[in-house]
Amino acid sequence: MSETQTAQEILERHYLEMRCGLLSLAASLDRLSRAPGADKIANDERMKLLSDAMAIVASDEDNRAERLQLLLSDEYVSGWNR
Repeated sequence: MSETQTAQEILERHYLEMRCGLLSLAASLDRLSRAPGADKIANDERMKLLSDAMAIVASDEDNRAERLQLLLSDEYVSGWNR
């Protein structure tokens, strides 16, 4: 049985991966804002979802992954596979 990792150990293990994800997101947002037609996507629902998702990630509340999953998932449709 393994011991529970400390916050410091988790940070040491995942910092570079987390940093990479943030840089990738920032680069994608920069490309969007510089691309022709950027003004036309301002009201796109997906941009609102991304903004709401970033607010969840930046929050101090627990269960960020669960809240992101719920935000970004489609509602269940009974019989979807028929």
